[in-house]
Amino acid sequence: MAFDGTWKVDRNENYEKFMEKMGINVVKRKLAVHDNLKLIITQEGNKFTVKESSTFRSIEIIFELGVTFNYSLADGTELSGAWTLEGDKLVGKFKRLDNGNELNTVREIIGGEMVQTYTYEGVEAKRIFKKE
Repeated sequence: MAFDGTWKVDRNENYEKFMEKMGINVVKRKLAVHDNLKLIITQEGNKFTVKESSTFRSIEIIFELGVTFNYSLADGTELSGAWTLEGDKLVGKFKRLDNGNELNTVREIIGGEMVQTYTYEGVEAKRIFKKE
């Protein structure tokens, strides 16, 4: 249950370029870089609850490993996909509902930080979180 806990975004790598590739407008990109995202993650067996709060919204996402669900990004982009556990990594494979393009996400703990890596259309970005 290495992902359990409260995680606050500390820094980003290539995040604005990633959002540009996703088609997010410049104003939203500038705001999103400083969204103060906080994730509270709890795991019970194969079931995860993620409470997400930021400058833009607060939502609760409940998912089970390997089970497809729908999810909306903060900008309104709708996705469908599932999370799986591959070794010590949480791997999310999602498809955009508007264009069918894949958005892949990996969450892993590296040196006590949670690194969330996004890949979309060949552009990779990272958001690094510190545990509170």
